[in-house]
Amino acid sequence: MSAPLLPTVDADSRPFFEAAARGELWIPRCVATRRLVFPPRAFSPFAPGGSLEWVRVSGRGTIWSYVVPHPPLLPWYAERAPYVVLAVALDEDPLVRVVGNLVGREGGAIEDVDPRSARIGARVRACFERIGDGIALPRWLLDEGL
Repeated sequence: MSAPLLPTVDADSRPFFEAAARGELWIPRCVATRRLVFPPRAFSPFAPGGSLEWVRVSGRGTIWSYVVPHPPLLPWYAERAPYVVLAVALDEDPLVRVVGNLVGREGGAIEDVDPRSARIGARVRACFERIGDGIALPRWLLDEGL
């Protein structure tokens, strides 16, 4: 039986995954410059030796880019293709982009979305899916009401 690839959780990314498991989107922010930093890392790239703090963000943004993968893929993904992978520009800082699958409803399967529904600039909001033991990932729902 195939399984999805699970992310590696380390000291730098642990707060992100703990928040995702609670259904929240938290992003590190540079203490000195107040700029968001993603993906998580040990120090801010915006200030020498800059420390980071974690802040909750709205989980809303726009589709900056997307791709529709097709086989050959790893087995778990090939069984679900085609599906949509988004890069979402967050409302709090459009230079920060979070990647995740487009889904049609909370808890929906990634393969249940018509790839033609993805449009650059479309509004989306985060939801979360548990994919492994204690691991949840952001998924994205189209949110035309925003």
